[in-house]
Amino acid sequence: MTDVIVVGAGLGGLSTSMFLATRGVNVLVVERHEGTSIHPRASGQHPRTMEFLRIGGVSDEVLAIGDWSSDFTIKVVESVRGRVIHSIVENFGDFHKEIAQLAPAGWGSASQDQTEPILLAQARKHGADVRFSTELVSFVQDGDGVTAQLLDLVSGRAQEVRASYLIAADGNRSPVRERLGIPRSGYGGLANHIGVVFDADLTEVLPEDVQGLYYLQNPAFTGAYVNTSVPGRHIFSIEYHPENGESYADYPDARIIDLIRIGMDIPDLAPEIVWKGPWEMAARIADRWRDGRVFLVGDAAKVTPPTGGLGGNAAVCDGFDIAWKLAAVIHGQAGAGLLDTYEPERKLAAQLVVDESLFNYVQRMAPHLAGPDIPEAVGWFEAIMGMRHTSSAVIAEPNDGSLTINPFQLSGEPGFHAPHVVLPSGESTLDVWGAGWVLLAGPDGGWDKLDAGVQYRSLGDQYDRFGVGREGACLLRPDGIVAWRTTSKADEATLKNVLRQVLSC
Repeated sequence: MTDVIVVGAGLGGLSTSMFLATRGVNVLVVERHEGTSIHPRASGQHPRTMEFLRIGGVSDEVLAIGDWSSDFTIKVVESVRGRVIHSIVENFGDFHKEIAQLAPAGWGSASQDQTEPILLAQARKHGADVRFSTELVSFVQDGDGVTAQLLDLVSGRAQEVRASYLIAADGNRSPVRERLGIPRSGYGGLANHIGVVFDADLTEVLPEDVQGLYYLQNPAFTGAYVNTSVPGRHIFSIEYHPENGESYADYPDARIIDLIRIGMDIPDLAPEIVWKGPWEMAARIADRWRDGRVFLVGDAAKVTPPTGGLGGNAAVCDGFDIAWKLAAVIHGQAGAGLLDTYEPERKLAAQLVVDESLFNYVQRMAPHLAGPDIPEAVGWFEAIMGMRHTSSAVIAEPNDGSLTINPFQLSGEPGFHAPHVVLPSGESTLDVWGAGWVLLAGPDGGWDKLDAGVQYRSLGDQYDRFGVGREGACLLRPDGIVAWRTTSKADEATLKNVLRQVLSC
């Protein structure tokens, strides 16, 4: 019997399996495709994702592919070389330097086809059994586990596998979610696009050390262009209109090449189309993220417009959240109630991500959709680093009920990300919480004398950053969220009661 079956080996499935395996969980991954993604698709790893990849031991490898600390531009244009309608980001470098003070883990630019093999190798290194060309045919769950019927698509061999839990990371059209009868809510379909990956030498338009994302509002079409960290490789998107009788078949290579030339404003460009395919721009969130012993992650749980680069990142963050919680339960460190915190915490995160991405989509690609049905965004950085976590895994203080905070104003309040500080030990707070629960305390409270089964670190003179005074302490979860804090002196009984509460023991 295995601990966890993960269905799907995309960003969500591979990151989940890596985070589980590195925490000593026995995990089996099944994926019906022959291997990892061969096309760029989702690109970029924002600071919160990089924190988790750092804990997983792969951040250096991801950052070695490329980062966004250098020039990066985001614009709404008529064409890449033509009229600028609106400039969103002129130079990413200054923004990156500002954010690095808060989130020092970096900002990656690797694409999905580059990231997935890294996640796969790390998962296998730590014992994950990852099987490609393998399909989940059916499953049933009971009070003790999940029984899955698997099919090897190469040999035709069927196999029955028993696991304690099953994670559905099987994409937007998730067969697992459909079998469970879990509906989705949200704005729904927004537009239909043709995604294109093409090769061309565009160094005269964009030097290879400059990355650009251009939203195209052209009389000929609406779409987008972005270059990748692979020299000479580019991603292009073209909106088409089934409501007007158009279909994917109406866009042969010759027509797509013409539109690429128009979008780039290079009439004699000779792009080589590497891949193309239709996809739907949509905003949907699953009504439930858990059904008994089955959990949804990534696109199986929510699908969001790519305007903001948040979808793939959210999948990795989903994976980290369910992984540390499952690992704690499987290893007997927490009660099963801890798993009940996955849905409320990650579903709110998804709502913030979808709202932000939908707002960006309307602003950048579909201004005709503007209206009361489009939610106001809380802010890109607030959505990823400033969310309030509300669940039984947090002992909240009286608050105004706001969903987010400006990440530059993090104060140690329970439910929010811990402020980044350098401790007297020379460690970053990021490096200590990644290894497990940790107690950060002021220098005069005697907290270092307690034996409560968690790591201890002194805050030294940084106690005011966490609002605990010289005698108090705060408890950080394995994801860097403040679970509890006090300004009082050490009390072992209190700390143990807090741990029992947040761990559902």
